Amino acid sequence: MFNIDLSNKTALVFGSSKGIGKAIANQLADCNANVLLLARSEKELKDVCSNLKGNGKHYFIVADISDIESLKNKILDYIKENGNIHILINNTGGPKAGLIEKAEEEDFITGFKNHVVVNSEISKIVLTGMKEDSYGRIINIISTSVKIPIPNLGVSNTIRAAVANWAKTLSSEVGKYGITVNNVLPGYTETERLDILIENASKNQSKTKEQVIEDWKNTIPMKRFAQPEEIANAVTFLASPYASYINGINVPVDGGRTGCL
Repeated sequence: MFNIDLSNKTALVFGSSKGIGKAIANQLADCNANVLLLARSEKELKDVCSNLKGNGKHYFIVADISDIESLKNKILDYIKENGNIHILINNTGGPKAGLIEKAEEEDFITGFKNHVVVNSEISKIVLTGMKEDSYGRIINIISTSVKIPIPNLGVSNTIRAAVANWAKTLSSEVGKYGITVNNVLPGYTETERLDILIENASKNQSKTKEQVIEDWKNTIPMKRFAQPEEIANAVTFLASPYASYINGINVPVDGGRTGCL
């Protein structure tokens, strides 16, 4: 039976004030990792941080990913004071919904900067310590759209695919150091992001929210949405020593919804 122990490992979890990021932070803390939370809301971060369990030391950083220089400096300051980061969870809210033919230039530029560029810049910072300690896990929370594009998520489909290919490229470069890079692809998960997508679909399709929910659940073999903790289960395993030979892959956690292997 697996007993995941991440003692003496430090995890940086983006978007950890709520939803999937919060669930991941809680599970990593339960496995005794030191958890560094990062999001924009100080109030929500304080609340999450105060409730983290396990034997690790937990901190939080209030930062906006749109200010990448400030973000980088805050993470560098943390490392200088507390030591290396061994687990990086790149988890950033997706670009706004909409048809790709109606997307503006700025939508693509912002999406690319907030996902590909931020992921790359922060990875460069933490890779030094991962190499020193011969242990590293970079896990990107993206979307099943990297396998099959999702209607009305034009910019998101484009950017998520870019992140997946960035991750695959990086995995080939850093594997020799004992560092793995993988992508987790959540399906429909009960978060605020899903509520927004349901509301948009309801307006665009002239259906009630209840009808949209029923339609979407019927596309899932398990006939239900995921809980954030179910996504966190996969992430925690990939972050552990048990996943040491899993590298450069996409892991759908979607109840079987994605129509390909």
